[in-house]
Amino acid sequence: MTCLRLFLSFMKIGFCSFGGMTMIPVINDEVLRYGWMTAEEVMDIVAVAEMTPGSLGINCATFVGLRTAGMAGALCASLGVMMPSLTLSMAAAHFIFRLKDNPYLESAMRGVRPASMGMLMAAAVTLGITTYIPGRGIAWNLVGIAIVSGILLVKAKLSIPKTILIAAILGLLVG
Repeated sequence: MTCLRLFLSFMKIGFCSFGGMTMIPVINDEVLRYGWMTAEEVMDIVAVAEMTPGSLGINCATFVGLRTAGMAGALCASLGVMMPSLTLSMAAAHFIFRLKDNPYLESAMRGVRPASMGMLMAAAVTLGITTYIPGRGIAWNLVGIAIVSGILLVKAKLSIPKTILIAAILGLLVG
């Protein structure tokens, strides 16, 4: 029963998000709703999924499924999160040339982009509260690591893996 629930939950996640960081709020809601993990554990899973090669959705599904129901759970959750994109990709491949330069499709995409940005902002707020306000006060050392990481990414144009490595080292030193 847990494997079926994992499959259906992650299939819902695959259908209700557009990949990448937009999946985080939906993953967070599903995982917390079923009590599979705590908010802190979800944050850890997202951090590890972001550091490991592959898509964030599949990595999160694999880690949540493994933690919840072992290898069978990892397989079911991973297949669930992939099912919508596989199905939609096959359908899109069939109609891609018919929809090229379609004004209705272009208008729809103008609506989807702001919704995706809103989902990203919701994820940032939710994860920010969990990360930076873990107990009674603000974890200023973690805020500092986030600021340094942001500067390294935006100003210094450092790659994401190098920035993650530096943030890990800073976490060991001041975390």
